[in-house]
Amino acid sequence: MEANEILIDAYTRIQELVHRCAEGLTQEQLVYRPEEGSNSIAWLIWHLTRIQDGHLAGATGNEEAWVSGGWAEKFVMDADTSINGQGDGPEEVAALTADGALLLGYHDAVVDRTRGYLANVDAAELDRVFDRSYDPPVTVGVRLVSVISDNTQHAGQALYLNGMIERLDR
Repeated sequence: MEANEILIDAYTRIQELVHRCAEGLTQEQLVYRPEEGSNSIAWLIWHLTRIQDGHLAGATGNEEAWVSGGWAEKFVMDADTSINGQGDGPEEVAALTADGALLLGYHDAVVDRTRGYLANVDAAELDRVFDRSYDPPVTVGVRLVSVISDNTQHAGQALYLNGMIERLDR
């Protein structure tokens, strides 16, 4: 198995988790937060997708789907690519009220772009340094794995919330 195939598999597994977390949930369930300082499933899916979108664009030099795919407008949010949920407080989390179709549509669009890019990635591309603002500088491979780690954690949090919601609705 080639490295790009492993990466495609990892991003596909995250996508499957995201769908498992959101499919069939009402808007009320998607925005449920156990307490004011908690994240919702909607916010977690939006945030992990924004991170993947932004980091993929950074690695490839392409524009984010957030802008080029019109997703910012669909979410009725600013097209500013720095808006990705990092540093959001309870008010920002509560303000994100997207429905499942919108969340999954954006996520699927970003994963499709990711898989398209990864289909042709080789060892030289994975070793390419593209971010020298860190010490050591960041390679494409390191960034892709970092996004997998971040997205897996957030998808797991959303799945945990999904389980809470199922128990609450019994």
